Amino acid sequence: MTDSPYQYFDVRVVRAERLTPAMIRVTFGGPDLPRMASGGRDQRIKIFLPHPGQDAPVMPDTGTGTGDTLDWYAAWCALDPAVRGIMRTYTTRALRRDPHELTVDFAVHGAAPSPADGPATSWARTARPGARVGVLAPVDEENGAYDFRPPRDTDWLLLAADESALPAVAGILEILPPGLPTRVWVEVHDLADRQPLSSRTDTEIHWLTTEGATTGAIRGADLPQGTPYAWIAGESATVRAVRRHLVGDRGFARERVSFSGYWRRNTTTDELIDRGEAA
Repeated sequence: MTDSPYQYFDVRVVRAERLTPAMIRVTFGGPDLPRMASGGRDQRIKIFLPHPGQDAPVMPDTGTGTGDTLDWYAAWCALDPAVRGIMRTYTTRALRRDPHELTVDFAVHGAAPSPADGPATSWARTARPGARVGVLAPVDEENGAYDFRPPRDTDWLLLAADESALPAVAGILEILPPGLPTRVWVEVHDLADRQPLSSRTDTEIHWLTTEGATTGAIRGADLPQGTPYAWIAGESATVRAVRRHLVGDRGFARERVSFSGYWRRNTTTDELIDRGEAA
């Protein structure tokens, strides 16, 4: 086996707060967090949640947390789905030092519990200090689990997302250099779900409240001149539609459009995992 750029971390909730009706921020602590790294931007991590009645997620033997990640993932898949830790993919919203803390924002789609809530939403709604979860995260800042990689010759940026990718948008905007023209479209369920987004760039942010409206909004937009780079994330069908418009209608070079489906309408994450599409 070769060392992996990722490690399994056993962490506990330090605090939880509701940012908006549709977003809960959870901050984690743990003795091994000094080893955790982040490339910033849209850094992906895997979170493993316990089933109801469990104090901590049931996981395969991770040893020191290094080794072949694919072998480790296969070992997790081999565990009983009714018992093993519930795996979901999230974005590192912040990784702080002194104290060492990991912050993750959970989109919960409404202030009140709903029969449509998945296990991660249900967990986030009731997260309390001391609750244990597992996190698979990088130990190297340069790793393959983030997509925002604009070429050096980029003249301006286009970001398109929904609430599931809003934490990534916030992280991206925070690291951009001053003055870079940036156009942003974000779909939220309600205008009450808007968040302050900090940026040093020449940024225009458009908040949309109709699901799937992003393509039409961008289609009617007057975009900057010059060489673009686009980053698109959120519901898979909307992501594909925006990409088709940018490449087919706007003439964006394919290699200058980064796109990622964070979720798929009418399909659960567990169904994607069963099909091998969410690893």
